[in-house]
Amino acid sequence: MVIWQLPTASDDRLHGVKYRLWAGCAGKTLVRYDNETGKGDHKHMCEVEMPYVWRGLQRLVADFIADVEALK
Repeated sequence: MVIWQLPTASDDRLHGVKYRLWAGCAGKTLVRYDNETGKGDHKHMCEVEMPYVWRGLQRLVADFIADVEALK
């Protein structure tokens, strides 16, 4: 997990946080949450990318952990 508090919010990151949370095996992504420039908040579940609704930092981490646990 890498999470930054930005000095100011932006159009892509209205909450002022940049993040990437990753779980995988042998270089293959199983779960990834990120908000890269131009894409906004979203998550990847294996090969599928879908929007993610920001509900706070604690919820972000909890949702990520729940998705990782669900794959076990």
